[in-house]
Amino acid sequence: MSRHVIVVHGGAGGFSKRDEKYLEILSEATAKGFNIIERGGSALDAVVEAVVVLENSGKFNAGLGSCLTLDGIVEMDAGVMDGSTGRVGCVGAVRCVKNPIILARKVMELTDHILLVGEGAEMLAKCLGLNIDPSLLLTEEKLSRLSDIKEKIRKQGSLRLKKLDKIREVCPDLYGTVGAVALDRAGNLATATSTGGYWLKLRGRVGDTPIIGAGIYADKTSAASATGMGEVIMKTLLCFRVCQFIEWGVSPQKAAEAGISIATKRYGSGNAGVIVVDRNGDIGIAFNTRGMAIAYMYEGMDRPIAEIRIREDI
Repeated sequence: MSRHVIVVHGGAGGFSKRDEKYLEILSEATAKGFNIIERGGSALDAVVEAVVVLENSGKFNAGLGSCLTLDGIVEMDAGVMDGSTGRVGCVGAVRCVKNPIILARKVMELTDHILLVGEGAEMLAKCLGLNIDPSLLLTEEKLSRLSDIKEKIRKQGSLRLKKLDKIREVCPDLYGTVGAVALDRAGNLATATSTGGYWLKLRGRVGDTPIIGAGIYADKTSAASATGMGEVIMKTLLCFRVCQFIEWGVSPQKAAEAGISIATKRYGSGNAGVIVVDRNGDIGIAFNTRGMAIAYMYEGMDRPIAEIRIREDI
């Protein structure tokens, strides 16, 4: 017998127990998504709603809180997938949208396509009334932080094109991608993920979030959402691997751990996290970073459980 459930993440990275300020927002997102399922709504509606809450909070690296590129602009990616139908919609490198996850869903529902990027995605957003002035995504706090990160890296050398290792040293909360997976009362699964990428990325860079099998994947067996260094997640096809393990009979928790183990063995630690739920309502959460912010709510719970999970071995 399956039980309906939603799991939400706020990214994997340099989290510590002191970052509990994020938990209230994660709880709100989880509760809103779960309430949709409780009222008979779809898993797809639930995960999109949860991600919208996180995008709107400005506290995570998605939507209003998205980080800046090397030249000081915001470019966001998002993806959503409905496991019951196999439908999927994604956007990449969009600059003029408050909620990229809503635009990704519109790509899925209103077009013949799976992925729209840059100007083309922004044209669709404008046609649908989803566009905003890109300057609204810029804040003095973000610009100040961009300047600080650049200065710290300059002190270690020069701002070369290949600089990710240095960014990780001076910016431990590098990954703040948000995502959600859910199972509804009808047994349908869905996933949604949204991100601003990472600080000082090059303009035009698209990460794993809108790539099927990497940052998102859902079918009739399970649904997964990833966070971390997009290049690593794409090279390991993290979400697809985890879901494939579940299809082969592995439990969600063991499948999530196996997927992260592959990423770690190939590319080291500190680069990935994943959440997954199967058609029975069992969940899996694994990461190879210092910490990961997660929340979940099952059928029968009065309120979500939200926590910063810490790995003492990293």
